[in-house]
Amino acid sequence: MYKILKKEGRAKRAQMETVHGVIQTPVFMNVGTVAAIKGAVSTQDLEEIGTQVELSNTYHLHVRPGDQVIKELGGLHKFMSWNKPILTDSGGFQVFSLAGLRKIKEEGVYFSSHIDGRKIFMGPEESMQIQSNLASTIAMAFDECPSSVADRHYVEASVARTTRWLERCKKEISRLNGLEDTINKNQLLFGINQGAVYDDIRIDHAKRISELHCDGYALGGLAVGESHEQMYHVIEETVPYLPQNKPTYLMGVGTPANILEAVERGVDFFDCVYPTRNGRHGHLYTNHGKINLFNAKYEMDDRPIEEGCGCPACRRYSRAYIRHLLKAKEMLGMRLCVLHNLYFYNTMMEEIRDALDRGEFAAYKKRKLDGMQKS
Repeated sequence: MYKILKKEGRAKRAQMETVHGVIQTPVFMNVGTVAAIKGAVSTQDLEEIGTQVELSNTYHLHVRPGDQVIKELGGLHKFMSWNKPILTDSGGFQVFSLAGLRKIKEEGVYFSSHIDGRKIFMGPEESMQIQSNLASTIAMAFDECPSSVADRHYVEASVARTTRWLERCKKEISRLNGLEDTINKNQLLFGINQGAVYDDIRIDHAKRISELHCDGYALGGLAVGESHEQMYHVIEETVPYLPQNKPTYLMGVGTPANILEAVERGVDFFDCVYPTRNGRHGHLYTNHGKINLFNAKYEMDDRPIEEGCGCPACRRYSRAYIRHLLKAKEMLGMRLCVLHNLYFYNTMMEEIRDALDRGEFAAYKKRKLDGMQKS
């Protein structure tokens, strides 16, 4: 199912076979929280810009339109007209970010919907049931995401509960995959490693969840307040204790530099809202650093966002025109910027895979980072 094709140091070049197609890794998953990429980007666009995996969110889709609705309409793939792999986040992070609206207990979490305030309960079984209704390719285990600066005593108790919840998730997904009316009976489950910035807790947890034989493993609870150096340290210390014959996913990370550093440390799945969020605000990634199209110097600039870029925006439009659209608050401006940024990320992942294939990742990483620091 998951096969390592090449290694360079700890960096892995692999492929993962799923019921919805093969994923070439390292891979960046394009974030479509509510079954759509923010910025008016369609699944047809995603195909055009080289997207391999789309990521949607369990909590948001449960609240609206409802996972039962999506199940009755044939599952998430059919609902959003996307035939490649989809990963669904368990909803854990969203639930725990509703700090004032929730109460954590052993059975799960009681919280209020951010949309209409109605009371909702979500535990491991409920999260698996929702994700089974969505029929995603990969389901994420329901975990607690403690703050990276939480005290040690709290983190230890939280991580122990996350382990117990993972055992329940495993049991429930196995039951659901065996039901007759389940849309995707081959749904995969990734476990999540937690432990804030405590090396020993992270390592112990990695060893413990590795014994549960999940289909893949994620590092959660990073890029939530700690420094980049702390994050890289945690990845470096923890990844060796996760199964090497399974994919490793760094959740919610990050910048192009973060991705390059994490690939070097053995990570092969990524997702982040940066390219879409930044794109909607006119902040664009290029091989010569980030540019902000709202800057006055681009008013008369008739060049594309980046010379030689093959994205739909750069093939046809100038910086001046896209800047005008953004200033005029035309949706097309946001759309073109988001398409460019996602294309940049997807292309960078392709370059990373090519460099690993050639055994030249270290040289590529240096070249890429040096180039992006020019601006």
